[in-house]
Amino acid sequence: MSQLELALECNVSARHVSFLETGRAKPSREMVLQLARGLVLPLSAQNTLLSAAGFAPAFPASPLESDALGPLRDVLSEMIARHGANPAMLCDRHWSILDANAAARRLLSVFHGDAGETNVIRMLTQNSLSAELVENYPEVLAEMRGRLQLEALEAGDDEVLRELLADVERACADYPVGAADVARRPLVPIIFRTPAGRLSFLSTIAHFGTSEDVTVRDLRLELFFPADQQTRDAMAMFEAAD
Repeated sequence: MSQLELALECNVSARHVSFLETGRAKPSREMVLQLARGLVLPLSAQNTLLSAAGFAPAFPASPLESDALGPLRDVLSEMIARHGANPAMLCDRHWSILDANAAARRLLSVFHGDAGETNVIRMLTQNSLSAELVENYPEVLAEMRGRLQLEALEAGDDEVLRELLADVERACADYPVGAADVARRPLVPIIFRTPAGRLSFLSTIAHFGTSEDVTVRDLRLELFFPADQQTRDAMAMFEAAD
């Protein structure tokens, strides 16, 4: 954004924005928050901006296991349980898995085995078998790269997200989307090759935007849904076996 665009967005003069940028003026706490809103920064980045200006963070970051977030944990547990036979997993802002149902753990086990890796991005990019396990691996990587580019841009100075994005970009260079895939489909599934056969899923990611707690706003609940009847039947069979 130019100084003028930011000034208009924040309802201040471009001259004042210029003085703040060059250090000729010091921002108040309220001005820092006003600029952060104009830049559409996530809560964690707003706290970082406040700290850089010499102010205390404005937004709490409660541990997920804290009493204050007990009601949220109950909601998350219910949402995961209600997803039944279909995979569901809860991740933090860096795509590390915090919780998962049995179906998700079964699906993810083919990636990390006994290695104990809990980061979804590293499972996809650092496991040498990923290209064999995911039938449409280049397509999935391309979608993930687009998502991480936006998240890294919004997060600002987040070294972990930048490293994860670099991992995905290296994998995309090694496995580019082929010419036959240029005509992109409206819905991109993730298709697994498993001992139970070919499993195809569409996913939706839920965010929690009704809180001013950094931890809550950074959570991602990813729910997978069967994209075809074969996958639907397989998941029902797994549920019956459990």
